[in-house]
Amino acid sequence: GSSLLTIDSSENLLSGIGKSVRAWMSHGDEAEQIPPGFKVIGHTESAKAAAIASEEKSIYGIQFHPEVVHTEQGTEILKNFVLKVCGAKQDWTMEGFIDSAVEKISKIEGNVLCGVSGGIDSTVAALLIHKAIGDRQKCVFVNNGLLRLNEEKEIEEMFKNNFNVNFTSVDAVQVFLSKLKGVEDPERKRMIVGEEFIHVFTKFAKENGPFKWLAQGTLYPDVIESGVSKGPAAVIKSHHNVGGLPDWLDLQILEPLRELYKDEVRKIAKILGVPEKLYMRHPFPGPGLAVRIIGEITPAKLQIAKVASKIVEDELITAGFYGKVWQAYAAVGDDKAVGVVGDERKYGNIVMIRVVDSIDAMTADWTRLPHELLEKISNRITNEVEDVTWVTYAISSKPPATIEPQ
Repeated sequence: GSSLLTIDSSENLLSGIGKSVRAWMSHGDEAEQIPPGFKVIGHTESAKAAAIASEEKSIYGIQFHPEVVHTEQGTEILKNFVLKVCGAKQDWTMEGFIDSAVEKISKIEGNVLCGVSGGIDSTVAALLIHKAIGDRQKCVFVNNGLLRLNEEKEIEEMFKNNFNVNFTSVDAVQVFLSKLKGVEDPERKRMIVGEEFIHVFTKFAKENGPFKWLAQGTLYPDVIESGVSKGPAAVIKSHHNVGGLPDWLDLQILEPLRELYKDEVRKIAKILGVPEKLYMRHPFPGPGLAVRIIGEITPAKLQIAKVASKIVEDELITAGFYGKVWQAYAAVGDDKAVGVVGDERKYGNIVMIRVVDSIDAMTADWTRLPHELLEKISNRITNEVEDVTWVTYAISSKPPATIEPQ
């Protein structure tokens, strides 16, 4: 949460930050004693040693989070550490990343099976790999029945019209939905989706191979939240392409974007000539609507989530807000509420609208949409989506909430 960080020493790490800034940190922890040779360079209301330094050893410690967008001057603090303390040079560019990634990928042996979802992450991964090894890569799109409204047609048209890659679409709707039938636990749903993807890819590889590699558009936030980064992060939720990979997978994993964030991937997409309509499209979870449908996935809830989300996106586009927010969608669960349809009492579903602002998905804040826009979205959903009587708006930030409900 938010704390007022008072700067006690404005040299090196906290140079140019000012007298005080708002910083996000844990309120419940405090370093009561600091090591010999260190001095306090910043404190908050609840932590007398929120930032410490040993100028002699060139060691710095901070309790707050400079990497989150909510911390004022956080990027400047990180910049001070990298440039002034460490003496690093600013010679890393996205163009340089593309060149080094292509060089590394070009050295791998064997064919690559690349799972593409139509989202920017897997698309950029596919384009980088294609740039490196050409036709030794085959892109496979799996329609799992958990996509946005009519998305399977849009994705196939997009790939065939814009990219010179080998593209195949596989219809696996019934397989996925039958495996998910009766499953309510969100982690179990994620694992099932991840495992079924691998089943489809493995079957395709045996019939169209040989393949040595399975490529995915995994990003660094996926790695962190799945608790498999090098740090001590706990598992927040298993991402289907990280925590959901089964032990029996007989393909090696290729993840060229594994150390990048979404904003960096969008920059790469622009450099590679990806249409703006694609690279500025809102993120969509790998398990799809499985994590936007709370409880068991049923045909009725699937239809509600698809149509209601399309209404949300369309209205944001019309109002000029779509490109200004990070993510927007409609979720549905098992909760119901009484409404009035015509002159009759009706017991229908509650739809939750979620719209957030973010930079890298590690933190997010709920978007303050105009009340008139929220009213229009609500009216359209209750009027146009069958069996919906109430619409709610989620106003929890990340943390403590997550962007997706499950």
